[in-house]
Amino acid sequence: MASDHLVDFFNYLSIEKGLSKNTISSYQRDLQKYFEYLSINSQDFASIQAEDLNQYVAWLRGKASANKLGESSIARNVIAVRNYYKYLSKEHGKKDIALNFHPPKIPKRLPKALSIDQITKILSIAGEDLISVRDRALLEILYSTGARVTEVINLDVSDISSTKNEQQEFTTIKLKGKGGKERVVPLGSYGLSAINDYLTRSRPTLVKVSTQKALFLNQRGGRFTRQSAWNVVAARSAKAGLKGEVTPHSLRHSFATHLLDGGADIRVVQELLGHSSVTTTQIYTLITIDRLRESYSSAHPRSK
Repeated sequence: MASDHLVDFFNYLSIEKGLSKNTISSYQRDLQKYFEYLSINSQDFASIQAEDLNQYVAWLRGKASANKLGESSIARNVIAVRNYYKYLSKEHGKKDIALNFHPPKIPKRLPKALSIDQITKILSIAGEDLISVRDRALLEILYSTGARVTEVINLDVSDISSTKNEQQEFTTIKLKGKGGKERVVPLGSYGLSAINDYLTRSRPTLVKVSTQKALFLNQRGGRFTRQSAWNVVAARSAKAGLKGEVTPHSLRHSFATHLLDGGADIRVVQELLGHSSVTTTQIYTLITIDRLRESYSSAHPRSK
């Protein structure tokens, strides 16, 4: 059975492609759904033809089942199936029936960026207890570096370093991104102050064992989790009176948008975000263009 090659496929994604654990977990869920579809419909993997794959998309859309998904989830499923057939063709000489099996086109959605005033409200919430000090440091790092939430919770204390020259001191953070790629980003004075405050006042109380390397700790002394970080952002934004959902990724979007609004080169923003292609970063330029258009329309006498 082709499913016998799944373990080898996931090893291939990890070792040869260098994909992250989260991405591989998504592949596992999507392919599990594909084999579930085949089982429910009594279809044998070996007998599936190219024209049958569109029925799988219909099933995902909920036309033939209750497993209704959004277009972005369907596109991800299709990509997982395509890549599995491609792997089987390349490594095991199987016919690649998914060669022309394309994911649905997804309308481009602009990232939701917060205003500088909204960011300031979130970061300015008072609180001097050790948890509040930790949470403020977490939020400052998310916004000051534009890091993904997974990158932040995976930080170790040793990932923060300072370098002095004759004029000033530079503080940087080493982030471990997708596919194990590392990048070094600068940390500004606000972020540095929040981190130093946390390392001095909160972390020594939270840490339970001297060998603990993690930067951000929970109340049990363990590494902070992704969900806990989401909860911190949601709670702080609600306390600041912000409407709608605010996530760690909202801070990442805001970081990129504010840099471009301030005149930063898009290639610099690409490097800071850890994007492998500048095409991914270019979506943020659409936000700034929209803002320019709005400002022009409201301020210029001949814009109407």
